[in-house]
Amino acid sequence: MKRYLFAILGLFCVALGLLGIVLPLVPTVPFMLLAAFFFARSSSRLHHWLITHRTFGPMIEDWYHSRAIRPSAKKAATISIGLVFAVSLFLQLPMHVLIIQAITLGAVLIFIWSRPNG
Repeated sequence: MKRYLFAILGLFCVALGLLGIVLPLVPTVPFMLLAAFFFARSSSRLHHWLITHRTFGPMIEDWYHSRAIRPSAKKAATISIGLVFAVSLFLQLPMHVLIIQAITLGAVLIFIWSRPNG
């Protein structure tokens, strides 16, 4: 029963990660890492598929082996974060929302750029 639950959670994380490709506020890689975690505990076939995936596999391997993020992923994340904040400014969100968003996104950028390069 637990294996089925983990497999379903893994598939759900893959779906969210795929949404993250087109939605800038939804992170792709963290959901794929979580999916790999769930698949490792539920389905060797799905786990193997994910870690050998041409796009997601190398990022997952980099994270598991050295807690690293590839420079191209760092740049893409930085551009996405910048675009999200620019849209917030364009929409003239309330100042308190912009401050919270700037602190949160700034912390995310610090985390991303402080990781070693994959």
